Amino acid sequence: MNIYQLLDLLKGELVTKCEKENFCIERGFTSDLMSDVLTIESTDNLAIITGLSNLQTIRTAEMAGIDIIIIVRGKKSTAEMISLAEDNDIVIIETPYSAFYTSALLFNAGVKPLF
Repeated sequence: MNIYQLLDLLKGELVTKCEKENFCIERGFTSDLMSDVLTIESTDNLAIITGLSNLQTIRTAEMAGIDIIIIVRGKKSTAEMISLAEDNDIVIIETPYSAFYTSALLFNAGVKPLF
């Protein structure tokens, strides 16, 4: 699934510049615990689904090598988050849906769970 299909599916808003038009999302991981995110061994084509909307989320994605963060429950990214994400080529998408519903939509669309 590419970025634009993802945006359409999740009724999402792309809040960062997107340099990854050809990026393909194959797997997803839902967590508000960034310590759990840091235990992930393979982050290729992985999207993180989280309700944690702060700089820690961006820093964790940067450290783990994750390219896409989906912020759920209608939470908004700060200007500081967006700037840091763009500096690190991380895409942020915001969706009004819950983490559970977002995960279900992605799963039903063929995105595989990490575990």
